[in-house]
Amino acid sequence: MIFTKYNAAFRWVMIATSFIIVSLILWNTYEFFQHFKKEESIKMENWSFAQTDFINDETNGDLELTLKILSSNKTTPMLVINEDGSLGSYNNIDETKITDSVYVQKLITRFKEENTPKHVKMGNTIVSTIYYGNSPLLNKLKYYPLALLLIIFLFSAVIYFFYSSNKNAVQNKLWSGMAKETAHQIGTPLSSLIGWTEILKTENVDPDYILEIEKDIDRLQTITERFSKIGSLPTLEPADIIKETLESFDYLKSRSSKLIEFEIKTPVDPIPVNLNKQLYSWTIENLVKNAIDAMKGRGKLKIEISQLELQVKISITDTGKGIAKKDFNKVFEPGYTTKKRGWGLGLSLTKRIIEDFHNGKIKVLQSEKGVGTTFLITLKRASHDETR
Repeated sequence: MIFTKYNAAFRWVMIATSFIIVSLILWNTYEFFQHFKKEESIKMENWSFAQTDFINDETNGDLELTLKILSSNKTTPMLVINEDGSLGSYNNIDETKITDSVYVQKLITRFKEENTPKHVKMGNTIVSTIYYGNSPLLNKLKYYPLALLLIIFLFSAVIYFFYSSNKNAVQNKLWSGMAKETAHQIGTPLSSLIGWTEILKTENVDPDYILEIEKDIDRLQTITERFSKIGSLPTLEPADIIKETLESFDYLKSRSSKLIEFEIKTPVDPIPVNLNKQLYSWTIENLVKNAIDAMKGRGKLKIEISQLELQVKISITDTGKGIAKKDFNKVFEPGYTTKKRGWGLGLSLTKRIIEDFHNGKIKVLQSEKGVGTTFLITLKRASHDETR
């Protein structure tokens, strides 16, 4: 479907039309319910007249019509209570319970709430009272509007999720296009920097300076690859997660404040994991930079890698301001940030890289206000066949 500038107006027209249609259906249902209820009331009125006729008949005349009316009620539950409170007769009531006086009293109370009782008179004297309830059909009809509202609610939910997913798809496409264009734009000056580096090598410049420039150029190339991969499914290859983590850690450490104490603890032997190296390094970079921001450039940052039989766990711990427990999941939502100039995309991207692309898990393991935070990444180890 192609969405145009008239899309918003079209949506409101559809919503208004749907509302009008639903309102008309509900109104007609209500009218039909009231009409049907009135018909049952008239039927009970006729039944009471017939009962009065039957009682008052002193001539023993033709009672065929009267008896026919009295026997015509096949659906409406009813009780005939004599003047002295005894049960006269009943229709459409469970015969196994009718002898229970408590049950009968509950029926009378319910029937009085549903309909106005009808009186059977002999002259001016009331000899019995008819209590009647709604028929099964009327009771079913009573819940029809609720069922209709439920259907409308589910339909509205489907429409909402359709528009929401379509909006997200358009936004994702826009972000993917911007990312790829950014990667393309970075490529031109990056090629020039590589050329200038080669020229500097011939000018007897201190090799250490050139080495650091080359590290930054490599970093820019990595960033370019990251942006170019957004919107496409990344390729995973077996890699030593210790080596990849150390490379990102060392690069960030050399370019961070000297007031931050860095520490990394890893096993001695390599741990193979199916990784996309560029995206994994992006994850470590996001978590480390967030930790540095949380510590305001001063504190202790520790990365620890541990392994289980089938999994590897990477924890990043800082001594920053901490996260409230209620926000443990919220920090991964797009747009969530505590920084004045932050976009709130770093942890959201991190979660997507780990969980959607690497089939792993990331969470806030623990955090305490004013003490620090620990993020935990869990990934599956590569099998022996995958590393060959």
